[in-house]
Amino acid sequence: MSSTEPRTGRTRAVWRVRLGSALRTILACTIVGCTTLYSPASVKHFLRYPAFSYATTILIVSDATLGDALRGCLHAMFATIQALLPSMLCLWVIGPARFTNELAALAVATNAFLVALPDSTQLMCKRIAFGQIVIVYVGAAIDGAKDRAITHPIHVASSTALGVLASLLAMLLPYPHLAFYELQKTCQLYAENAFERLEYFINAISAQDNTTARDLISQAMSLSKAGAKLLQSIKKNMDVMQWERPPTIFSKTRYINPGEKLLHMELPIRGMEMALNCSTASSCIGSMIDEELREFLRSMKVQIGQKFVRAKCSMPFDATMTLLETKEQFLDMYLWKFRNISITQENLSAFFFLYSLKLLDDSPIAQDPQCALEYTQNIDTEESSDSQNQAMGSFNRTWSTLDIFPTSQSLVFAFKCSLSLGLAVLFGLMYNKENGYWSGLTIAISFVTGQQATFTVANARAQGTAMGSVYGILCCYIFQRFEDLRFLAMLPWIIFTNFLMHSRMYGQAGGISAVIGALLILGRTNYTSPSEFAIARISEACIGLICFLIVEILLNPARAATLAKTELSKTLGALQDWINSIVLCSNQKNMPASTLQALREKQNKLKTHFNDLEKFISEAGLEPNFWFLPFHGPCYGKLLESLSKMLDLISFVTYKIEFLSQVSKRFALDFNELHEHMNDDLELFKERVGSSLKHLEKVTSIKSLAALEKELQKKVMFQDIELGNSPNVNAFRLFGTNEEEVENIMSSFLRHLNEEADKIYAKAIEEKLKSQIVLCLTGLSFCIGCLIRETMEIEKEVKELVKWENPTNHVNLNEISCKVNTLHT
Repeated sequence: MSSTEPRTGRTRAVWRVRLGSALRTILACTIVGCTTLYSPASVKHFLRYPAFSYATTILIVSDATLGDALRGCLHAMFATIQALLPSMLCLWVIGPARFTNELAALAVATNAFLVALPDSTQLMCKRIAFGQIVIVYVGAAIDGAKDRAITHPIHVASSTALGVLASLLAMLLPYPHLAFYELQKTCQLYAENAFERLEYFINAISAQDNTTARDLISQAMSLSKAGAKLLQSIKKNMDVMQWERPPTIFSKTRYINPGEKLLHMELPIRGMEMALNCSTASSCIGSMIDEELREFLRSMKVQIGQKFVRAKCSMPFDATMTLLETKEQFLDMYLWKFRNISITQENLSAFFFLYSLKLLDDSPIAQDPQCALEYTQNIDTEESSDSQNQAMGSFNRTWSTLDIFPTSQSLVFAFKCSLSLGLAVLFGLMYNKENGYWSGLTIAISFVTGQQATFTVANARAQGTAMGSVYGILCCYIFQRFEDLRFLAMLPWIIFTNFLMHSRMYGQAGGISAVIGALLILGRTNYTSPSEFAIARISEACIGLICFLIVEILLNPARAATLAKTELSKTLGALQDWINSIVLCSNQKNMPASTLQALREKQNKLKTHFNDLEKFISEAGLEPNFWFLPFHGPCYGKLLESLSKMLDLISFVTYKIEFLSQVSKRFALDFNELHEHMNDDLELFKERVGSSLKHLEKVTSIKSLAALEKELQKKVMFQDIELGNSPNVNAFRLFGTNEEEVENIMSSFLRHLNEEADKIYAKAIEEKLKSQIVLCLTGLSFCIGCLIRETMEIEKEVKELVKWENPTNHVNLNEISCKVNTLHT
């Protein structure tokens, strides 16, 4: 297969998705434009705010499917109830004619605080509600004497409804744009991507020399990023499918859709990649592979290729099982041939490659370790019902309003939104009362919960607003004699901004601002000259963004670079917490479910921190430096790469622990001696790696070495201690470049592994189960070794990062950690 063919197909698919999204956005905006421009006067009377109709449409329809549009419709309905009912009450009590600039700003701030406070309300719902609040109270301040208390809320609700209706129609015409179909197409692309990588890996392990193997691995790794993006799209569409009422929600039997099947296949593929990378770094992995196994691997490639085809075609995995079972039995027999081979660090990678290959062949195993135990007849159906309940729970969480008690984070977010919107409306009305809407609306649709890269978002929105406004002015000049045709100029701009939303420089914030900026000029009539309106709107937008920046800096003065470093420390702490929780087995015959659940929860917590770290690193690379130290992107990139590998490794370790626990439970096997030896090795591993990670967490938590020294000087009670020779220095020893210590830890693991492998082969159980247990323990040893080496890489990069931030200081990580420890003692 030519490597250019799949890549060309992926490029075409990206263009197809982008253009498809842009065309539906054009349809939605055209519906709004035609309705507001050419509808009867009786209809126009209720649609006084077409700008908000456009804003609602863009918020809902961007990169959306029918499920997204339905969800956006419900969010808009709930936002209207949440924002407009209190607004009507407030206008009725006070009276629209009494609203001054100051009172309107106070009302906006108060209502925004109440809307932002509940944790259960979705972010899109809050954004739409913020926009409605701004329009209602600014409208009252401008035209309050002319209208009744319910007039503005009704007009805002009508404009919102138009935007929602246009979004729904755009997703239904000319045919429904279902997430289910998008999922199928994405699954096909991912299956092609994954199978192409698999071909490269099997060819690499069969290669006779390292040079050929490295070239093949390099080609496979170039496809990994595309595969990761496809996986993200698969996950998104699987979530949205719940809003399209698929049969999976209501079916009593558990149905695994193609997306789930392919998600389960990704981890084993990454495991094969890690095994090959480790082997080519030391010796050729092909030294353990004979011609018989090479031939078998080629046939396995064909077999697994059929599995990818079935997954992307929504066919059940149990089709054509006769051939699959024959091949699997051959693999088990071949693994049985290795029982007399001593497991060493040289052949550990080869065993892990075969383990990952078998895991890929038994792909449901990656989700449910019980699937590996084919001999079990009476498997509880509890997990299936739990999975079904999780799907329903995810669906129902959108409607959940029971979580009404605010947390500290929600209070900060509510206060930030309240103060930002209040100041933006106040200064916007003071600067230009007629166009006072835009200062508040600019930031109303841009709030996010949690921390964000303030300068990056503000810069993207400012540039997007300016670009859209300038484009609108130019188009008005070109079509000044044909006003009815100038809306057509929006068509290429919407296509362009759809691509702009997916760029690293502008992102969704800049893309949405750019398209709205042009729509407000080209999609409306009966306002001042386009150039005057554009200048007024850009000025108002800058007022809103300045207020947003000031409040963000006061409440959370964090750049993306600062957030990245803070999140790095949290990620290392979560990683240490997970490693300290590893237990191979308890004293009972099987591990309690609570222990396994706690391990999974800590793994999920680590993934959350890693995702946040990845987002902040990406944003920090685009953030202006100003007077700050430049962001060390290459160093953070290497840290992210090591942490990503460790996330994959801990997924394998977690599965292996669950597998061994299930084997011990279901077959009543006595592994006491095995667990005793392996737990001793694990304790040594946890002590050394956990200590190192704790050390690194402390080091990355400080702002600078100079700030650390100042804090220490303030601590009078420790002034007589020679910190450089603190007795705690040995408590935070790093691996550094101490390969001998790593070799000692791994030698102990492998020695006990070989001893226990002989005992397992001597047990009176199925031969296949023996091979699975030994292969599982071998994979565990490989993962432990890789975790140690990735920890060493993280130590190296953290030291480089500290040197970058403190170029005039001598960097000794042990000493820094001891100082931090002394400071907090």
